[in-house]
Amino acid sequence: MTAPFRFFAWLMLPALMSCSFNLLAATAEGAQQALHVLDYMSADYPQAVAAGKVADEPEYREQLEALKVLKGLLAELPQRPERAALIKGVDELSAAVTAHQDGPLVARQARQLGAQLAVAYEVSQAPAITPDPTRGAPLYAQHCSVCHGTAGAGDGPASVGMTPPPSSLRDASRLDRLSLYAIYSTLGLGVEGTDMPSFADQLDDRQRWDLATYIAGFTADPAAGHSEQPFNLADLARQTPDEVLAASGPAAASTFRAQRAQPPQVKRGPAQLLDYTATTLDKSLAAFQKGDHDQAYDLSVAAYLEGFELVESSLDNVDANVRKDTEKALMAYRQSLQDGLPVEQVQQRLDVAKGKLTESAGLLGSDGLSWSLSYISGLLILLREGLEAILVLAAILAFLRNTGQQSAVRSVNVGWGLALVAGLATWALAAYVIDVSGAQRELLEGCTALFASVMVLWLGVWMHDRRHAAAWQDYIKSSLVGGGGRFGFAMLAFFSVYRELFEVILFYETLWLQAGPAGHNAVLAGGATALVLLMGLAWVILRGSAKLPLALFFGINAALLCALSVVFAGHGVKALQEAGIFGTRPVAFFDFDWLGIHADAYSLSAQAVAILAIVVLYGRSRLAEKRRAVA
Repeated sequence: MTAPFRFFAWLMLPALMSCSFNLLAATAEGAQQALHVLDYMSADYPQAVAAGKVADEPEYREQLEALKVLKGLLAELPQRPERAALIKGVDELSAAVTAHQDGPLVARQARQLGAQLAVAYEVSQAPAITPDPTRGAPLYAQHCSVCHGTAGAGDGPASVGMTPPPSSLRDASRLDRLSLYAIYSTLGLGVEGTDMPSFADQLDDRQRWDLATYIAGFTADPAAGHSEQPFNLADLARQTPDEVLAASGPAAASTFRAQRAQPPQVKRGPAQLLDYTATTLDKSLAAFQKGDHDQAYDLSVAAYLEGFELVESSLDNVDANVRKDTEKALMAYRQSLQDGLPVEQVQQRLDVAKGKLTESAGLLGSDGLSWSLSYISGLLILLREGLEAILVLAAILAFLRNTGQQSAVRSVNVGWGLALVAGLATWALAAYVIDVSGAQRELLEGCTALFASVMVLWLGVWMHDRRHAAAWQDYIKSSLVGGGGRFGFAMLAFFSVYRELFEVILFYETLWLQAGPAGHNAVLAGGATALVLLMGLAWVILRGSAKLPLALFFGINAALLCALSVVFAGHGVKALQEAGIFGTRPVAFFDFDWLGIHADAYSLSAQAVAILAIVVLYGRSRLAEKRRAVA
């Protein structure tokens, strides 16, 4: 190849790659929309035509419009060997609709054509993680009940005057013609020409599947779900009850309805969670190639929070370096999206991240956690998170007892007691009332950690200022007896314990699912062991601090609390980064998770600010001491 032609080829390469990427994105989106139209026709055409005659003229016209849309979508799909057969199938479907053929026949044609389309253009019709209708219930109440009604009868307060009116989700004949994927797809794409909107920007992929299973439950009999041969998740998502009825009879169809409304909960082992991360990252890249950078970034955040983050604690106990490397690779990919790097570089970072995910999956295995790993994880989670809270509480309690302020001790006990109640309430709300996403978890954790950082710093400087007996006695007379100091101690106790308890609940919930029934006893044993160790550590710390001179005790605790302030600052910023609030900026530095030190410019900057605040506040304190000494 001559030099000019080589130069021209290099010039054209980026343009050709860009066209290829856009084509791939258009393929996925166009095929999903076409499949959505076919699902709609298979469900609603039987209501429009009966016995060779039009029974519902407006609905029949909508079917004709849907055929026009379908033809346009197929015309825009890229050329593939199966495309000609698909176009021929649409023509035959159009002829059947025009000839007013019977509803079941046309519905079957549309379903068969949809199956061919899904295979030809590789449209995934199954969820990555088993859907959970208990998570879907609050989503329905929040997003759907206003139109479809609390019981799904289409009689919600906002349904008055809607044309067409919201469909009844209790119409068994119609729901039996819809697959679970069709319901999920409708939630993501909406229904054109109606008031049914798209929820893709409000609900992530997993939430839409959860909501779809809850909706499917309106026409199911839960008692029929028990079977020695349960349907697999892929069949529950792709098939319809009508198809099962035709193939296997009424009993199987009844079982199918019940199981798709309450899919057998497969253990959410590490392999399933990491597969979810990899699959969602692929969707993220497709959105980026399409030019939808916001959607790509949101998917990258969901891939981390709803997948990899849930196995982090387990992976840490197997190989902490692999966990750190995988996390950095995922964050680097996410940052490439935020920075708008060229697609080739984004693809390279994604390949690195997926390679690390594969390595992580190999370490954790696919059959859940072993007994020993479940025990160690249960032990270290509670021990690690509980130790930070105990250090703060022990410092405050020993300090107050050494100075004879029992009333203030009671305020601190009230503070951490309320934190326990708040933590359990948070768990109950997240599990049974509202759906707390991974981003919301990290946002709450990050804000709580940053607030705790400020509070702990305040207490550390406060203790330093009153480390001398005279200063302490003056404070007792002026403030603590009046109640203001007791409230501050109670607040600090609350936030210090709540932050750690929030993480413990999150990690234990995930560990419980990963361990499975066989590992539950190991998790409980690990937690019980950690609880005993924490009680022993608290006793040793409190007993030892009681024997220290007041000035030395104050100085040690002040230094400890200021150090914790720096640790909390690092943890808080990292949690906000994981929630996708802002990006990452890796720097050449070492990592030490226990001290909240991460090789990231934002996290280190927050800790630098905390250190600067300590220096300034302690400098001010020293100057005040010198002035008092001179006076």
